[in-house]
Amino acid sequence: MPARVPSVSNAVTERCEAAPQRSNADRRRRETLAEKSARAIAGRLASAYADVECPLTHQNTFELLVAVILSAQCTDAAVNKVTPALFRRYPTPLALSQAPTADIESLIRTLGLFRAKAKSLKRCAQQLVEEFNGEVPSTMDELTKLAGVGRKTANVIRGHAFGIPGIAVDTHCKRLARRLGLTREQDPTKIERDLSKTLPPEEWTGFSHRLIIHGRRVCHARKPVCAKCDLNSLCPSKVAEVS
Repeated sequence: MPARVPSVSNAVTERCEAAPQRSNADRRRRETLAEKSARAIAGRLASAYADVECPLTHQNTFELLVAVILSAQCTDAAVNKVTPALFRRYPTPLALSQAPTADIESLIRTLGLFRAKAKSLKRCAQQLVEEFNGEVPSTMDELTKLAGVGRKTANVIRGHAFGIPGIAVDTHCKRLARRLGLTREQDPTKIERDLSKTLPPEEWTGFSHRLIIHGRRVCHARKPVCAKCDLNSLCPSKVAEVS
């Protein structure tokens, strides 16, 4: 039976592997303005998107890894159109590692950067077979050694497949985090660091996922729908965006 990947819901179930534990002194200290703001935003997003699941269609961790790699600079809907045929033909890391690159390209041709992605998928599958016995690893160091995998992809895999808290910083998360005043950084790794400081680890996966969805549905890059935004009263950029 296919493995069932946990959804992101208000009932936080993520396992806090390698996540810093808060001491009693930390709990007693006064909450900073950044933490208050992040907590308020996280609460609004949790109410607006109460029980969201990963939008990439997959049946196991390997399929999720492939789908996330393909989703770079591409919509989830477009990825979901090509992965069924890809997974039918190459259902395992071993099968994909032995696939002709040209055949992989033909299956994902409708996606942007399909040639580069085909090479990454084949190399990633080879690494899984040669270095990890055909299994997708769970640590950040191991995942980011795989072809086509950066910290954002690794955090998606860790959060949705392994229940390990992580903040996935894509273009939507980056844009909204800056608009909402949660960071001033441009570098995704530094943004991830800033956001992780303002919320407890058990909220990281759900928060970044909801922030991404909000960026897609409401807080668009050019014309954010501020009048219908659940974060309107908390957003320092709303006046500039409406004018």
